[in-house]
Amino acid sequence: MNYRAHDLKREDFAPLEKSQLDEVVARPSLSYWQDAWRRFKQNTRAIISMYILIALAVFTLGGPLLWTVDASKQNLNQTSQPPGLAKHALVVSAFERWTLPTDPSRPEYGDLPPEELANPEGLRAAEAPNTQSVRITWRPVAEAGGYNIYRHTRPPTSMQDLGLPLGSIETGNVHGYEDRLNLKQEDYFYSVVATDGFDEAETYATLQLRPQLAITREHALEQGLSEDPRAGDTVTLAFYPLGTDYLGRDMLARLMEGARVSLFIGVIAPLAFVIFGVAYGGFSGYVGGTIDNILMRLADFVVALPFLLFMILFKIAFGIGPGESGVIPMLVALVLLSWPATARLVRGQVLQIREQGYIDAARLMGASNHYLIARHILPNTMGVVLVTFTFAVPMAIFAEAFLSFIGMGVAPPTPSWGSMCNEGVKTMLSHPHELILPAALISITVLAFNLFGDGLTEALDARMRGRE
Repeated sequence: MNYRAHDLKREDFAPLEKSQLDEVVARPSLSYWQDAWRRFKQNTRAIISMYILIALAVFTLGGPLLWTVDASKQNLNQTSQPPGLAKHALVVSAFERWTLPTDPSRPEYGDLPPEELANPEGLRAAEAPNTQSVRITWRPVAEAGGYNIYRHTRPPTSMQDLGLPLGSIETGNVHGYEDRLNLKQEDYFYSVVATDGFDEAETYATLQLRPQLAITREHALEQGLSEDPRAGDTVTLAFYPLGTDYLGRDMLARLMEGARVSLFIGVIAPLAFVIFGVAYGGFSGYVGGTIDNILMRLADFVVALPFLLFMILFKIAFGIGPGESGVIPMLVALVLLSWPATARLVRGQVLQIREQGYIDAARLMGASNHYLIARHILPNTMGVVLVTFTFAVPMAIFAEAFLSFIGMGVAPPTPSWGSMCNEGVKTMLSHPHELILPAALISITVLAFNLFGDGLTEALDARMRGRE
């Protein structure tokens, strides 16, 4: 049925009841930043990366307040220890030189050729082995002119696979050897080969031993492990949850201190060159014309400069010698050579914004340049600036790690994740945790910042509004 306007009466209209109003669903009006935050929260990867970055900040700033171990303190009794729980050690007396067992009834030098020499028999431990000293003995071989002693971490398979040469005994009547070379609580295979004084026999005898973890009474007192330790007592050694490095320094404490160094460079340098790039690109894009062309050609020239070469030149200019930390030259090189990318992005954004209708309307109403920049241009470039910064941080962290890895950045004893990786490469096969731990933190941090930057890119993109 059709109604004409003059057919409608006042009583035909009635206000909605409250129950009907409750059923009306209206989407609240959101500002640009509120809508960006709403879309950012919907990105699971970005949220997880944000939590990882928060945890990293707590680890870097709050960790040293809870874990107060000195990162530079060395414990030579626990070098290259893998991650694990606290260990117990046997207290032993101070080192006393062992008088090697000698059989005076045997001649010092024999006359048999190497191929006729027999295996040393009765190879055994002279006393309970520990990580302070391993003493082995055997029965002298008839007509032997000496012995060579080897140590391996696995059973030898041939004469060419006896392991580390520990030493030689140059007389045939001495039948014992003491090993004190960097002993650890692991299985060792000691091999003894008879010689004629020069050449080795064609056979060998092998003994498997596992030294007990031990510490001298003096070291136990020095480390405060016991008030009055005595030989034979058992003490609990210092706890290193992530293990120690090749000098016995706590890996957890060094990772925390290295995080402060790496993140200081990774945040300060991008902050400086992003701010400079924003000012440079914003001015160039807003002014335009010939000045814009000149400034952009200068930016193109800076892009062409080799970073590594200038890093070397800055180290020389600052008087940084070999083996010294080059943190300041690294910061200067990053700031001076990394700003053109930010400047280009901001310039392009400003060129686009200044042609918008609301900018022309503001000019017609008498708005000054300062007002236009502060009220319209800068706020509308903040999205690009934030995204650029989040991608610049992992780039700077990776640059620091690379330069420290090749010895041009942070130098020992100052730890950084890159310098720790450089040290860990040397023991990668035998003690992989010294390389894996700092490398894992670098990878996690770089990945988290990249995912966080991707989330910001999607959240701050104005073209995404209204698509959900």
